[in-house]
Amino acid sequence: MALDLLDVALFTRVCATRNLSAAGREFGLSPAASSARMAQLERALGARLLHRTTRQITLTQDGETFLEHALRLLESAEQAASSVGGASTRPEGLLRVAASASFARQHIVPLLAEFLRAHPGIRLDLRLSDRIIDMAANGIDVAVRIGPLRDSALVARKLAPSRLVLCAAPAYLAEHGTPHSPRELESHQCLVLEGTNPWSFKAAGGVQRVRVSGRMQSDNGEALRDAALDAQGITMQSMWAVYRQLQDGTLVQVLEGYPVALDSVVAAVYLNRHFLPPRTQAFIDFFAARFGPVPYWDPAP
Repeated sequence: MALDLLDVALFTRVCATRNLSAAGREFGLSPAASSARMAQLERALGARLLHRTTRQITLTQDGETFLEHALRLLESAEQAASSVGGASTRPEGLLRVAASASFARQHIVPLLAEFLRAHPGIRLDLRLSDRIIDMAANGIDVAVRIGPLRDSALVARKLAPSRLVLCAAPAYLAEHGTPHSPRELESHQCLVLEGTNPWSFKAAGGVQRVRVSGRMQSDNGEALRDAALDAQGITMQSMWAVYRQLQDGTLVQVLEGYPVALDSVVAAVYLNRHFLPPRTQAFIDFFAARFGPVPYWDPAP
């Protein structure tokens, strides 16, 4: 029996979402129709691909083996279609995006109208959270994450650098003085993002680490930025979060001669290296072009 490419594509989405009904909805299929198509694919292959219970879906050994080939098969089909004159690889369908809430509100949401006008076939499901969510379990096509690039099962594409800076309100510095070396931070009120203490700086001879303290810490960077605006202390922030305040002078940069020793980036991450749907590729390409290696929030070299 010949393989139906729709069955193969549905199988890869079931593997990504671990949810047959959710994967089927992406193709306009009912749960019953999705189940029937998976059964049809297994009959065509003569192998069981999925273990299905009422609580979870897992891959069999044959399923794991077939998944790798299925992704390559779909990629080849996409390439074959795009090579034929007049063939359409127009981005369309439901695109599920997860992103840092703070970053998205400032830099993704304002550009979404332009993105959707450019791609009228795409419908968007945007999930905003400052906590990392399981992409496969939640059926996420692409996530925009902030921080160091780490090796993982996910594929990452850098969209922009995310330089970190120290800053404080002029009123705080007028009252408490301006530190001239990282060590002087030990005598200041520091507004600390949870999990980032000690602070590390590039200095002559290597990296200098300073354990800071203060009366406030939080798991939300915006809360710490607002506390700094209220002259409550010195905060470490991504340039994308404070560039407007630095421009208008409500915050000023501290210790400019000691760059933060953390290579942070804005990155798009996704699950499958071998097959990237046109709608996901369109989203990544759009924001990579809007941000770039010298993003508008950090034009200084």
